[in-house]
Amino acid sequence: MNTAQIQVRQLSKQHSSPFFAGIEAIQFDLNKGEIMAVIGESGSGKSTLLKCIYGLLSPDQGEVLFEGKRVKGPEEQLIPGHAKMKMVTQDFALNLYAKVYDNVASMLSNQDIQGKREKTLAMLETLRIIALKDKKVIHLSGGEQQRVAIARALVGGTEVLLLDEPFSQVDSMLKAQLRRDLKKLAREKGITLLLVSHDPADALSMADQVLILKEGKRIDSGTPRKVYEQPAATYTATLLAQANVLNATAARTLEIAVAENERIVIYPEWIGLEINPERGQWQVIEVDYKGSSEDLLIQHVNGLTLKATTFVVGSYKKNDLVQLNTGRYLTF
Repeated sequence: MNTAQIQVRQLSKQHSSPFFAGIEAIQFDLNKGEIMAVIGESGSGKSTLLKCIYGLLSPDQGEVLFEGKRVKGPEEQLIPGHAKMKMVTQDFALNLYAKVYDNVASMLSNQDIQGKREKTLAMLETLRIIALKDKKVIHLSGGEQQRVAIARALVGGTEVLLLDEPFSQVDSMLKAQLRRDLKKLAREKGITLLLVSHDPADALSMADQVLILKEGKRIDSGTPRKVYEQPAATYTATLLAQANVLNATAARTLEIAVAENERIVIYPEWIGLEINPERGQWQVIEVDYKGSSEDLLIQHVNGLTLKATTFVVGSYKKNDLVQLNTGRYLTF
């Protein structure tokens, strides 16, 4: 017997408008308290998938099951969406001229006023916005509004939270904290999270499962480590880490022998470099400082360029001649 909280079965949805991306034969299971990240470029069908799962769109084929029961489409119920799920979109759907407290509390019944207050304050505390409770939403930053929207979605006992680009308006420092807070909610409260994003860091840092979409089709899926270290397609590697993808001719420049119809993938951090002004056949073209690391663009004398990452900051400068070695690569 399948105990998954959410089951997506051969889900397909095509739009008549060219401005909306569809999905084709998507299938996966998601257990209670798990976090799934759906990653893909713009137009890959991420938002369409989320709306089908929530019940805002009816699929052309397939179905979504919540605890074994089919999720109804918008034409089957008065208010679209599933009662035990909530979806937070990029527009947040907040009352901009109401206070933070009132935005969150409005999701609860007035039958128990004291309980309503306690639940609201507890949720504001959990999402680290208790200090903002008396501020009007219109005066908040995008990241603060994001937290209010999430608090509003969760305060009523939501079991599944669907997030559409949840970190798009959050700066890098607050983004890391929000990721940790959401992960803690999933672990401690048993809330199932399904988020869609174009940023691979969202998936690799917090998800239990990753689903890679391209043009509405599943390209890859698995744990973050599995899809990163053992990608099923070169697209996964380039999406997650801007990996170097080389054909057989380019691979021979690295003294790697592969069949003519094969390609190799090398992540930038797998490339080792050594300065050698006399024998180096690679030249450093660009150095991008990233704080704890540097991204390098290096070019071979035959014109081949590669991306490399070094964690020894300051070791290389533009025009340095270097030797390259890589003991690790993937073959496709």
